[in-house]
Order: sequence, then structure tokens, then C-alpha cells
Amino acid sequence: MTHSPPFFLLLLGLMGAHATVDVRTAAAMAAGLCNTRPTDLIFIVDSSRSVRPSEFEQVKVFLAKVIEGLDVGPDATRVGVVNYASRVKNEVSLKTHRTKAGLVKAVTKIEPLSTGTMTGLAIQFALNVAFSEAEGARVKSPDISKVAIIVTDGRPQDNVREVAVRAREAGIELFAIGVGRVDMNTLKQMASEPLDDHVDYVESYSVIEKLTKKFQEAFCVSDLCATGDHDCAQVCISSPGSFKCACKDGFTLMADGRSCSACSNAATDVVFLIDGSKSVRPENFELVKKFINQIVDKLDVSEAKAHVGLVQYSSAVKQEFPLGRYNNKKDLKDAVKKMAYMERGTMTGQALRYLTDSSFMPSQGARPGVTKVGIVFTDGRSQDYIGDAARKAKENGFKMYAVGVGNAVEDELREIASEPTGEHYFYTADFKAMTQIAKKLQINICQEEDPCECDSLVKFQKKVEDALQLLTKKHILQLFCPLSVDSLTVISLETVSKRIAALENKIV
Repeated sequence: MTHSPPFFLLLLGLMGAHATVDVRTAAAMAAGLCNTRPTDLIFIVDSSRSVRPSEFEQVKVFLAKVIEGLDVGPDATRVGVVNYASRVKNEVSLKTHRTKAGLVKAVTKIEPLSTGTMTGLAIQFALNVAFSEAEGARVKSPDISKVAIIVTDGRPQDNVREVAVRAREAGIELFAIGVGRVDMNTLKQMASEPLDDHVDYVESYSVIEKLTKKFQEAFCVSDLCATGDHDCAQVCISSPGSFKCACKDGFTLMADGRSCSACSNAATDVVFLIDGSKSVRPENFELVKKFINQIVDKLDVSEAKAHVGLVQYSSAVKQEFPLGRYNNKKDLKDAVKKMAYMERGTMTGQALRYLTDSSFMPSQGARPGVTKVGIVFTDGRSQDYIGDAARKAKENGFKMYAVGVGNAVEDELREIASEPTGEHYFYTADFKAMTQIAKKLQINICQEEDPCECDSLVKFQKKVEDALQLLTKKHILQLFCPLSVDSLTVISLETVSKRIAALENKIV
């Protein structure tokens, strides 16, 4: 049997990672810069009594924002909404609304049912009714995707495993979004494989909106350069459903195929400051370690070039290893993988003070005169004041990057990051999108010119210019006295001119 390409395959290459939701993407979608695979999409929304009215309003905002980014139409994306608690209500069928405005208006009018949590019943309803041709679903075809996005905050009162299996076997791709005290095993029983790409978790309804970009962009599969959904450092060259990177004149494309460099790999001391608080969760902490090793892969780790240190913090600060302990990538990455998860609180200010007062000290392996780079990762609001320590780090000349995920506060990230902040702070709602941040984050350090060398070059240029003036005067005289032409003078003039040209190129 032929199946359409899974929705998640479209999603993998399209999850954005930088800062806030990119308004350029929405504008590009509105301008028709991306093609949309025809999709029948059903939202299955839990409105049981554990979901407060204000929280249900936030769910509706999330749905409306996802819809705003879709190419809605009879031949493009059709959208339906199933509302459930102890009973199931078909709020919007796939055939009801053919425009975004009509869909969004219908979503705003949905009211919570406020009874129990019969998630299995809701999936069965979607399978039998919502995805039926009678309700507007299209005939099964390799060219049409069938997708259901389930949003729930609790443990179901019925069985979901078997009905979810039937839905997946019918060709419906299931995404499960869990909120707050949701049962994670239930989400995994419902979602399609691979689970990492089909299960999402947010701590509260107040941040569910941050998942909007992930689901919006999943439908946009064409001009990735035009929508900004690429990680090319300088030039993006578009191809259908893909892209390749290039560099401006004078720059070289690096081995990662994304970044560009006009500099040699200068000696650099890099310290990672990693949030290990309990809100990160063990499975996400493993993704954080992969993120660190992605950055390490882009560094020239050696005795003479990049040295790397690692510090983890929660309610306390722990140095995992100091700068210079590992001088090859294999040992360094193995040490990162062995880092144990601390859990507990989020004392980012205390961790920043440790970075400035200890990590970059010679006693901890830091090298005098070498560029210092700090990369701070956090997933939540700091429980202490960060302002003074963040300011001191930058006053000390450290190049500071700030990476935030989930509930991280973007004002705090900007406060930590060096200028220009747009190049030094990154945010994503989803831990799984950190791989995209790792691709975007470039640590390009240019070796500073030796001022002594510049002084000597300037002195040399002055001497050469004086000599050239004398030779020029002599050459003018030779025009009137051809019998006294000295061939050596002409040769000297030529030689000096070449030396000046080379000198000017070097100074520029």
C-alpha cells in the first residue's frame, strides 16, 4: 500500500530556532512563497474540568495562530476541531469553513465542556466521524496527508493505546501535546513514531503558544531561503524543498556547510554554563549534551587553538571540567556525555558570577591574552538577580552567548548576551529544535593585529614613499637627458612600486 510522506519528515527540516517567532515566515506564507501539501488536519482538544476557562482561551489562541499560518482552501489545507471531555463534540468539520477568517471565528466561539477526560473516545470519534468523507475529508491518496494534533493536560479515563493504533493504521499521523501534570506514557501511546518528533510537552497553557511556529512551518515545504527557514550564515541558494549555503566574496564556506569565515581559527577559551535544574527533565538534558557536542564539533580543539570548559548549575554551581583538561574532540565529547543531571533550582546569577570570578582565571586553565567565550544555556527564569554578573562578564571582555528553551525569559537572555544581541542570543520553545540553534551559533574569532607590526609597516611605508619621490624626480630628469638613463634606476622604481602595492594590500 502506498502512503503519503509522513508529516514529521516535512517538520524535521523546518523547525526554526532563533529568538521569537519569525514574522518573516508568516509574511512569506501570506505572499505565497511556499507550497502547501494538501492536508486534512484535525485538532483534538481536551476541555475537561482540569482545564480552567482562562487556559482554554490560551488553547484557542494557539489553534488560531497555527491556522493563520496555513494555506487554507478546498485543495490545500482543510481544518477541523474536535472538542472533548466526558463526551465529544464536533465543533468544526473539514467541510465547514474554507477560509482562515471563518475558521478563526469558529474557533473563538468554542466553549469548554468541563467534565471528564475521555481521550480514547475522542480519537475514536476523529477516526470514525471527523476524518470521514461525509464531514469533508478527502479520499485517501498518497498526495494528501491526514494529521491529528491532540492537546491534553491529564490522564485519560479510558483506554487510548488500541484506538490510537487503529488511527495510525488508517494512515492518520498523530501528534500529542501534553500540558502540566499530563501523563507522559499516555502521550507516547497515542503519538506516531518516532516519538521524539511527535510528542511535545509544555509546563503550562501560558506557554503553549510557543509551539505555534513548529506546527505552522511544517506545511511550508518549498522556498526555504525566502521564508528564512535556513541556517546559512551568509548566502542561501534555494532548490525545491531544500537549499544550500554559500559565502560572500572573501569568505570561505566552513566544513559544516553553513558557516563562513574570513579568519583563521584563533586560540579561544570557551566555557559552557549549563542549566541543570529540575524543569529541564532528564530526557531533555540528554538533548542539551548533544547540543554542546554539536558546538564542539565546529571548534578546532587542540593545545594551541580552542580549549573548552564545562560548568553545570542549578541551586548550586558545579565545575564539570576546567579549560584545557581535554585537548582533543573525542575525549572532550566523551566527558560531556558523562555529565550527570543535577536537578533542583535555577540560580543563573550565581552561575554567571562563577564564570566571571573562577572559570576564566589562569588557575582554572584560562590562557592570558586569549579570547574568552561564554555560552549560557537555560530553560527558565532565574531565581536570583543576574544583572551585575551579566554586566561584569561583558565588561571583562568576554564574548557572551545566551541560549534559551521553553520557559526561558527572553529579557534575561538579552541581558546576558553580547552586542549585537541579535547575533548572540537564541530562543526556541522546543528542546528538539536545539540542533538548529547549534547550527546557527557561530564562534568566529579573528586574531587581532599586532600593533607593533602595524607601526613597523607604517614606518617602512614612509621610507619607501620618500625613496619613491627621489626616484620619480630622477626619472623626470632622464626624460630630458636620455643619454644619462640609468637602467638600474628604472628597475628600482619598478621594484619599489610592486613593494608598495603589496604593502598596501597587507595593510588593507
